Amino acid sequence: MKAVHFLVASVFLALASSLASASDPSSLQDFCVAINDTKNGVFVNGKFCKDPKLATPNDFFFSGLNIPRNTENQVGSTVTTVNVAQIPGLNTLGISLARIDYAPGGQNPPNIHPRATGILVVQEGTLYVGFVTSNPENKLFTKVLNKGDVFVFPAGLIHFHFNIGKTKAVAITALSSQNPGTITIGNAVFGSNPAINPDVLSKAFQLDQNVVKSLQKKF
Repeated sequence: MKAVHFLVASVFLALASSLASASDPSSLQDFCVAINDTKNGVFVNGKFCKDPKLATPNDFFFSGLNIPRNTENQVGSTVTTVNVAQIPGLNTLGISLARIDYAPGGQNPPNIHPRATGILVVQEGTLYVGFVTSNPENKLFTKVLNKGDVFVFPAGLIHFHFNIGKTKAVAITALSSQNPGTITIGNAVFGSNPAINPDVLSKAFQLDQNVVKSLQKKF
């Protein structure tokens, strides 16, 4: 009888395992519209693969992440991405990298990575960082980071970095996707193309329409 119970349990676990693994692969782009005529198909979920026999060391190489970037812009920061667009060998490997340079008082404004968790290490300076959990809690997790400190940003959550020091700051972020995507909240909401109807944003943010229109002009 025990053998029968063990066999039933084994079959159940095998079925559960097969069902659990029968999910769609994670998307590597914002969307991929199905098409029946493959002659007009121009995108895949990821990128086409080179014949492995033709791969070279340069397919797995990037140089220049040590070079400081210009941070003279509205937010006072510059992000240098190293993803599959820069290193073709990252295709299908599920990882990428970015260098972020911050001017004093500069920030990487609230944004999300829809396809990746990020882990950041501060190389220089002092950063105030944080992320906000999903509804309904919207709990804020923050930390002040100094050189050598590490912080994790869970996938899909709004997060930010702010240089609170009086000198420049530099950080490196590793991301769990070859194409993590970035949605900067202000740009997406107030700078969409075409613009979102001010009535929608006015009610959503409890703002006067003139304020909404002014914000839209800034983005």
